[in-house]
Amino acid sequence: MKISPLNIVLNNTFKPDKKFYFISGNEKTLMEKIKSKIIERIQEEGSAQIINIDTISGFVDEVGLFENKNIFVVSGHKGIDEEGLNKIRGSQSNFIFFQENSQKIKRIKNLFNIDKDSYLVDCYDLDKESKIKILNQFLKTNKLEISKEIFWYLVDRLDNKFIFFENNLIKILELDKQDVTFENIKKILTVDDTGKEKVFFNLLKKNNEIVKIYRDKITSSSDVNDLYYYCKFLCQTIIDSTGEDEYKKKVPVYLFKEKNFLIDVYRKYNSKKKKLLLKLLTSTEKILRKEGNLSLVVGLRFLLNIKKITIS
Repeated sequence: MKISPLNIVLNNTFKPDKKFYFISGNEKTLMEKIKSKIIERIQEEGSAQIINIDTISGFVDEVGLFENKNIFVVSGHKGIDEEGLNKIRGSQSNFIFFQENSQKIKRIKNLFNIDKDSYLVDCYDLDKESKIKILNQFLKTNKLEISKEIFWYLVDRLDNKFIFFENNLIKILELDKQDVTFENIKKILTVDDTGKEKVFFNLLKKNNEIVKIYRDKITSSSDVNDLYYYCKFLCQTIIDSTGEDEYKKKVPVYLFKEKNFLIDVYRKYNSKKKKLLLKLLTSTEKILRKEGNLSLVVGLRFLLNIKKITIS
C-alpha cells in the first residue's frame, strides 16, 4: 500500500509493521531520509543487522549471532515479482527496496502498491503544503515562535530538497529565541539569491526578451525545477484567491518590490483563465513526475504558456 513520506518522517509513533518497503521517486535526499528512518524504527524494536544486496534472486537469510533479524537494503530490481516476493515473505527479516524512478520499475511499484505486506513510498521535491507541515512540526518540537513574515519566507524561499530544507531549519536553533528575527534568519540561512525566480517577473515583456532572460538565468534541469516550483507557488496563489483583497494578503511580505506587478497580473485573470492555468500546472507536474526533471525546452514553453494565458 502507498504511504506518504511525511507520515514516516513526521510521525514519531510510526511503526515498521510491514515486511517490504519500496522507496522510490526522484528526490534522493528524501529517499535517504525515509530509508534511515525505517531502519531506525526497526532497530528500536530489537537488534538488526543491515545488509546491502543487489538483488533478491538467490536470496539466503542468515541471522547473525547477536541479532534477531536482518534488514536487507536492495539496490537492484532483478527478481522482483510476485513469485520473488513470496519466496522471501516467510523470512524473519525486513526488506527495503531503494530505486529511483524509471520506466523499468513502473510495474514493480504497482506490485508493492497492492501488496498488503508492503509500503510504497514515493519521494519527490517538497511542495508548499509539505514544507508547511515540516515547518509546523519543527516549531512545535522545538517550542519556537516566529512571525508570519518569517514563516512564509521559510516556506517560499528554502530549498525544495528535503535535506537542504531540514538543514536550514536546524540552523535556526543556533540562534537564541530572542534573536530569531527576519534579518538574522536571512543572515544564517542558505537561500538561493541567483535570481532564477526573478524570471517570472519579466512575464509581461516581449517573448524574445523573456527567452533571453530565461537562457541567461536558467542553465540546467535543476534550475528549471526550481523555477517551476516558484512559478507554481505564484500561480496557485492566483488560482486560490477569490478576489483582489484576498490576493493582496497572500502576496509574501518579502515580495514588496514586486507586489504591484503581481497585482497587475492577478487583475488579468478570470475563472476561465484560472482553469487554464491549473490545467497547465497539472500537465507540467505530470511531466516532472514521469521524467524526474523538466528540460530547458519544457521549462521555457511552460513560462511562455503562462504569459499566453495571462494576456489572452
